[in-house]
Amino acid sequence: MRLWSVANLVSNAGTWMQLTAQNLLMLQLTGSAAATGLSLSVQAAPGLLLGLIGGAAVDAWPRRLTAAASQALLALVGLLTAALVVTGHLTVPVLMALAAVTGLIATVDGPACSLLGNDLVPVEDVPSSIALGSVVSSVGRVGGTALAGVVIGWWGPGAAYAANGLSFLAVAAVIPFLRPHPAAGRPARPAAARSRPAAARSRPAAAAPARRGTGARDGLAFFLRRPRLVALAVVTALSSVFGRNYGLTLAVLVTGPLAGGAGAFGTVSTVLAVGGVAGAVLAGRLRRPSVRLVGGLAAAGAVLQIAAGLSPQLWVLLLIVAPMAVVESVSDTAGTTVLQTDPPAHMRGRVLGVWRTLSTGWSLIGPPLLGLLMQLAGARGALVAGGVLIAGAVGAGAVLRERRARRAQQARTLGVPADGELEPTGPAGLPAHLLPAQRSAPAGRPAPVHENADTACAPAA
Repeated sequence: MRLWSVANLVSNAGTWMQLTAQNLLMLQLTGSAAATGLSLSVQAAPGLLLGLIGGAAVDAWPRRLTAAASQALLALVGLLTAALVVTGHLTVPVLMALAAVTGLIATVDGPACSLLGNDLVPVEDVPSSIALGSVVSSVGRVGGTALAGVVIGWWGPGAAYAANGLSFLAVAAVIPFLRPHPAAGRPARPAAARSRPAAARSRPAAAAPARRGTGARDGLAFFLRRPRLVALAVVTALSSVFGRNYGLTLAVLVTGPLAGGAGAFGTVSTVLAVGGVAGAVLAGRLRRPSVRLVGGLAAAGAVLQIAAGLSPQLWVLLLIVAPMAVVESVSDTAGTTVLQTDPPAHMRGRVLGVWRTLSTGWSLIGPPLLGLLMQLAGARGALVAGGVLIAGAVGAGAVLRERRARRAQQARTLGVPADGELEPTGPAGLPAHLLPAQRSAPAGRPAPVHENADTACAPAA
């Protein structure tokens, strides 16, 4: 895990160096900020259109081989771009095409590397693994952006692309030396199971079902039939669009109503970054996070966002943004853990593919929607309205969930199947027709089930 984390730190730094160089190149070649934004959209488009297929590929192919191959391809793209920059043959269409190829490879690389990292630890340590990845991503972002200024200033943007290509090769070289943890992918034992006599625990565990690619549509069907994953998507989408674009909302708030300058916003950004790292470290202590926890944290963050929007002075805002960042970071780690461990092992790549499609969608439409809201209501109004919307949605969801639970309990008391209990399901709620074939359990022993409570990945993500 240490080897994997160091390799990812190098890779994240290289990625942010290349992204900085790409933006500068587009500005130099076109002189247009709109064209620069278009290049980022072109790179994100494959995730929106082909995320489902990329997730299915991760389930169908050997994970380590898939991750190593995708990293090697990303290295090739980076080194090729560096060569074109140095020789003066890079044009806008070629740069756009290379950005699209990078996004296409990332549809496979993202879920493959996320799940590969989780394979290195037992399931109860997955939240800690994801939190560590969040810290690595944050440090790599800060370090890579800072290094980009130095490297581009001394040697030009081609050197930044070359450095990123070498960083991908470093990750590809590390992957063959990774060894999955023996307990990776096994459900965490409840306390009652851990307290059983040693003789009872010594019996061999049933083998987990092998990963099997059954198509991208099966991943979407599973996702839509899993209420907790749908609820997680709704909460995350609302939070991402109306609650976490602080680079836009807080920038306008600080430089506008609070009468601060660029230096003041830099201080706010630093506090947000420090709070995010602190939250990731704190999230490493999570063991079995749930969608309910994610919703509660989203509601708490929404309340803090409302308070931030009403801040009368800059120092009050600084006191509020630190816990905002902590809550956001813990919520992100909890949600990612649910996403990566709730589905059965042979479906996780496709679930991450569905998530990549959804998250790319709200990442693209979020800034324009928020910009329109700010134009209508101002920075304060956008922060307050967004916080009210998020907290209200979480509260309404909690009420509906409670009512549904009461109806289900009443139906069971009367001996009538409750809603959603008509179709037989297997482990983790997977419909019977999507389950891989399993041998019958020996006589006298119950068939193994997937123990997953309401619990739990390209640089992240």
